[in-house]
Amino acid sequence: MEADHPDVDVPRSQAGPNPQHLLTTVMGEYLDSSEAALPAAAVVAVLGEFGVSPASARAALARLVRRGLVAVRAGGRVPLYHVTPGTIARHRSTMHRFLAFGGVARPWDGQWLLVSYSLPEARQAQRHAVRKALGALGFARLYDSVWISPDPDPAPVRAALHDLLEPVAGARWSVMRTRFEDETGPGGPAAAYDLDDLAARYRAFVARHVDLAARVRAGQVPAPQALVARSTLMDDWRRFVVVDPDLPAHLLPPSWPRQEARAIFLEIHAALGPPAQQRLVELMTPSWPDAATWVTHYVAADDPRDRPRRAEPVAAAEPAAGHR
Repeated sequence: MEADHPDVDVPRSQAGPNPQHLLTTVMGEYLDSSEAALPAAAVVAVLGEFGVSPASARAALARLVRRGLVAVRAGGRVPLYHVTPGTIARHRSTMHRFLAFGGVARPWDGQWLLVSYSLPEARQAQRHAVRKALGALGFARLYDSVWISPDPDPAPVRAALHDLLEPVAGARWSVMRTRFEDETGPGGPAAAYDLDDLAARYRAFVARHVDLAARVRAGQVPAPQALVARSTLMDDWRRFVVVDPDLPAHLLPPSWPRQEARAIFLEIHAALGPPAQQRLVELMTPSWPDAATWVTHYVAADDPRDRPRRAEPVAAAEPAAGHR
């Protein structure tokens, strides 16, 4: 579960080269201190690597400032921007979630989280909002107004339903823990999930990145390509953290492909960390001479239940003022 930072409004992730999402991803992967203050020109140079125009890069930075992810340090000749402490905390939590996903089996006590709700017939907009919120929280629809999840924590869904339905006259809802007599039968929880489609997505992920994995093993991915390749890989993998319900192992089909996909992801992500970091420093240094002091990259912990490790800077440098 990600840390709760109500002052931070993270942009919705979407397919395609969205500049805000790209900038948020780069900050999460490579900046780990709110003390790092960089000029807008450094952001323009980085997003230019992804084909984003200078105008779009500056607009994305301005929007992140308005959303509370980035703050401005005024007073100097050139405005400097830094990631806020709340955003740093959220990035750390998110990186751990992405890198640890699928590493260990979900603890399972045989109980499911079940949500049932009732709304007046005229409340179609609220019904749509509830379905969207439940899907975002990893729930699947078992029946029309009955949704289930293997997640043991009821707090997020209780909060979401309270916010959405408390103001609606005539709305009723329940959150409960339950067991199914036949988990694998046609009326059981396994039937609520399209596991064939999810398996196909994992196999497609492997097919998309197997050639990159081979080039990584052969040392054929230079630094200028590493930053974009690693960010694209992470963008591809993070979608599984949202769409995969992480069902108990006994409900999964034989030869479930998630571990193969995760192994390729971690191998490429770890191997491309140093050259991607090097490329980021190269792009930022002309406008931000302290870049090598601050830029880092995350790698997965040996134990996925632990926090990810923070890599060392690419080159020795005197710490900037206030850097710890």
